[in-house]
Formats: sequence, C-alpha cells, structure tokens
Amino acid sequence: MQNVKKFSQNKNLLLNAKKTKVMDSDKSPASSILIDNEALENVTHFNYLGANIEADGKITPDIRKRLAIATSKLKSMINIWKSQSTPLKMRILKSCIFPVATYGCETWTLTKKDVEKIDAFEMKCYRKILRIPWTARRPNQSILQELGMKERQLLKNIKQLKLKYFGHVVRHNNLEKLCLEGAVEGRRGRGRPRRRWTQDISDWLGFSVREASILAQDRDGFRSAVWEATSYKDPP
Repeated sequence: MQNVKKFSQNKNLLLNAKKTKVMDSDKSPASSILIDNEALENVTHFNYLGANIEADGKITPDIRKRLAIATSKLKSMINIWKSQSTPLKMRILKSCIFPVATYGCETWTLTKKDVEKIDAFEMKCYRKILRIPWTARRPNQSILQELGMKERQLLKNIKQLKLKYFGHVVRHNNLEKLCLEGAVEGRRGRGRPRRRWTQDISDWLGFSVREASILAQDRDGFRSAVWEATSYKDPP
C-alpha cells in the first residue's frame, strides 16, 4: 500500500486514507494496514462500480440488490404501463428495466434460489405491464402465451451474457484468465464446497470447462454452442 501511495504521489494523485478500505477473505485473518500511521478501515462488503463485493464471496446480496433497484424503477414508470400498446411496453421493459436488473450479471454464480428470484422478478414485470393483479390467480404460462412468448427471457439473456464473457476471457492472456484458470495452494475447509463460477459454464454448455475453453478459440463454433445452450427446446 505504501508503494501505491508513492507511485500515486508521483502522478499528483493523493491517496485518501479515510476513503480507502481493506477487505479480507472470509478464511484469512483480519489485516491491519497503515498509511502515514493511520489505520485503514476493514470492511466485510464494498460497493464497486455499482456492484456489491462480499468478503465471503457470495453473490446473492448483489443479485437481490439489482432486482430491488429494477423493481423500484418498474414502479416509478407506472404511467407508461397504463398504455394500451403492449409491444411498446415490452420494448421499454427490455431496454430500460431488464438491463438494470442484469447489470454485472457476467460475474454472478447462480444458485437455485437465485434463479427462482430472477424468474419471479421477470413474471412480476410481465404482470405489471399487462396490469394483472396478483389476486387474479393466473398461471405464469397463460401470461407468457398472452405475450406470444414460449419461455421466459431474462435468465436466457443472463446465460448468453455470461457465456460470451467466458469466451472473451479465455481467448486472451490477461489477468481475468489467470484468475479463472489459476489454482490456490492449500486444502479447502471441511463441508460442502460452494458452487463455482465455472460450474454454470459447464452445466449450460454440457461439457467441461477445458473443452469449452478450447471451443472458445473458434468464435463461430463457440457462438453456435451458446445459441444451442440458450435456445428454446420443446418439452418432451
């Protein structure tokens, strides 16, 4: 940190100790870092470019935050949802609301509960623009049929964005690729291991991460694999 401060000063950039935070992983001891004899605050979560970073590595709080922000935006546009043009409302929903909910989704590691939250949010949006109250007790499938949709779209968009980001990372030699393919020395703790970011990739594509990395070198072939993994399939 002292080196960061030194090089920053050479560029006429001052390091503010009160605005600089320290975050340790959940399995490492708390560290004490000083700048000019002033201790930096140690935090368990931090907001970086609109995304929540947690010390324990969990992404669920960030997903819930994004959905809450998108829901607030959805409610603030109530006058637009009173329009009689459903195609217009769908275009506004996809261009103004869904991007708010999926901001930074390329870094998400989705659990079953997270997927359920995302699906529930999407259906809430559709009911809002169709002005269907929850007391109507209409099944989700009937709402999709009214909109002329075969399946939900939001989770499909998230899958496409994450798979495309994976392909971009493995095609270049950069820090992101090093973090993705690197291994940490030591033994993991007891208990069930957490779901990894790469498990989404292998589950969605249907083959191992190594095979996906090799396929990603062929842009056209990888693009076809992403399309196949996210395209609608008729139920058996």
